[in-house]
Amino acid sequence: MPSYRAPVADVMFLLKDVFGWERHANLPGFADAPLDVVESILSEGGRFSEEVLQPLNRTGDREGCTRHDDGRVTTPAGFRQAYADYAAAGWVGLSSDPAHGGQGLPYTLSAILNEFTTSANMAWSMYPGLIQGAIAALTLHASPEQKAIYLPPLISGRWAGTMNLTEPQCGTDLGLIRTRAVPAGDGAYRLSGQKIFISSGEHDLAENIVHLVLARIEGAPEGVAGLSLFVVPKRLPEPDGTAGPANGVSCGAIEQKMGIHGNSTCVMNYDAAKGWLVGEANKGLRAMFTMMNEARLGVAVQGLAMSEVAYQNAAAYARERLQGRALAGARHADRNADPIIVHPDVRRILLTIRSFNEAARALVVWTALQADVAHRSGEDADRAAADDRLGLLTPVLKGVLTDRGFENTVLAQQVLGGHGYIAEWGMEQFVRDARIAMIYEGTNGIQALDLVGRKLPKDGGRAVLAFFGEVEAFLKENAGAPDLAPCLGPLAAGLDDLRKATMWFMQNAMARPDNAGAGATDYMHLFGLVALGYMWGRMMKAAANAAEPDGLRAGKHLLGRFFMERAMPETALRLARITAGADAVMAVPEEAF
Repeated sequence: MPSYRAPVADVMFLLKDVFGWERHANLPGFADAPLDVVESILSEGGRFSEEVLQPLNRTGDREGCTRHDDGRVTTPAGFRQAYADYAAAGWVGLSSDPAHGGQGLPYTLSAILNEFTTSANMAWSMYPGLIQGAIAALTLHASPEQKAIYLPPLISGRWAGTMNLTEPQCGTDLGLIRTRAVPAGDGAYRLSGQKIFISSGEHDLAENIVHLVLARIEGAPEGVAGLSLFVVPKRLPEPDGTAGPANGVSCGAIEQKMGIHGNSTCVMNYDAAKGWLVGEANKGLRAMFTMMNEARLGVAVQGLAMSEVAYQNAAAYARERLQGRALAGARHADRNADPIIVHPDVRRILLTIRSFNEAARALVVWTALQADVAHRSGEDADRAAADDRLGLLTPVLKGVLTDRGFENTVLAQQVLGGHGYIAEWGMEQFVRDARIAMIYEGTNGIQALDLVGRKLPKDGGRAVLAFFGEVEAFLKENAGAPDLAPCLGPLAAGLDDLRKATMWFMQNAMARPDNAGAGATDYMHLFGLVALGYMWGRMMKAAANAAEPDGLRAGKHLLGRFFMERAMPETALRLARITAGADAVMAVPEEAF
């Protein structure tokens, strides 16, 4: 049976030693979260994930969700009570505005908690995860009246939330949306249409579900310019804030899918359902992107989380499984075989996964801190710089962490050999669950195009040039530091490859956009390697400067060295693919496929 332990000590090392948590004490919410309080919060969140959520993971996968003839959906056994306990403890509103019932603590804590709950039970964690996106969108774009109606029950967890974009004929191309909104004459609209792939679309965890729906007001322009965002509750709110009569929205079916069986991914039917416009008419995509960006960061964490739990179980198996002898001679002569952890190739796999996990976690925490600065700082320059970093890194995080996260679950499965293919060991579920993260909230190819086509040239390249400058400053500041010798050379080489790739796009993509399209995914991964390498540089420096080095900190140097030797050289391969251009990619005629 699989197991899980929340990496609280690793997170505390990042917050205290790497990113200087206490330096952010001037930001709203941080003063209420000194390091001792943070450790208590995360330890309790880790305990809940380990003891409550993880035991439900395999049973939830086997049982799945059930749609009844009346359209109701029930979740797997134990999910409802776990959600009730989670909401009652205040976890849903951990980082939300106290004006609407939240605790107002830093968003970074919610991002970290998301890793713990997702590693323990990805399907379950999606239910409260969707609520966070709804809260973010309504907080920024809803009217005061709408906030008063919807935010308190969402933040308390009494009501749940979803986002409704995809339709049978449109996924990425949202301009093809057909769901229509007709004015009802009382300030509301009546929505009719069908949405598919709606995570947490219908379930029994909360008394109401608040759907945020993209639709086209009757007579609005075609394409994305005519899309508006609506709040459409499953049950219409009563004046006293309770959930009233049923609205015209229902679950038509539960999607039969590869993984995350414990989450109700639904076909949603809107039959003249009553909804209210959020923000301005025909500006819905901008409002929805607030929710999508929040969700993309959450999905990036899913890639890390599944990689982490897969690693933990593969490492445990490798320490216990006796098979063969060490190549240099028996390590355990008193046994009939050595544990497979002695074999170099098994170690290669495990170190590949773990060195990624620790750098990816650092990148998530660093990016989450940027979100806190962007939304909480009183300094315009600090907010702008953090917002630049956040926008630049979001597609990198979503694409790289989910691609690599899935690859790592497959690698971890390989460590278990035949047992990795057998359901009771849990590894095959990790593989199935991790696969969706590469697809939803914008496929990873779309993330790569977003990075190359929108984020690099934005504001004259201000964000990417600032990133280059930050890494360059780190290299110069630490030049000659003996403890960082294994890091600085490979990181400098990777940064040079990234600069060359960026310049190549500037010189070759304007006249021929296919060059950008053909190299975008490699560029995203090249960028990701440099960002992960930069995180390792900062971790290795923090470990070297620790006043009292302990086992955790000493291990950082060895893991960082492995990453620099075995992962960073891949930047040269990515650069070679990028600069090969689009000729070979586009030369094959369509009919030849």
